[in-house]
Amino acid sequence: MDLSQVVWRKASRSNEIGDNCVEVANVAGWLALRDSKDPDAGVLALCRDGFGAVLAAVRER
Repeated sequence: MDLSQVVWRKASRSNEIGDNCVEVANVAGWLALRDSKDPDAGVLALCRDGFGAVLAAVRER
C-alpha cells in the first residue's frame, strides 16, 4: 500500500501534550491508522467495518 501521497488527519481526541496521538487517512477504501509521534513505526490498515469495530471496542472502555 503506497502511503507517500496520503493526507493524514489527527484524531479530534488527540491532545497537544503528545499523549494519545492517532492519525487516520482514507486510502483507496481502507482506513489507515498511525501514531503521530512516530509515523514511521508502522501503519494499521483496516476495512471500514474493521475500523468501526475498533472504535466500538475503544468506546466501551
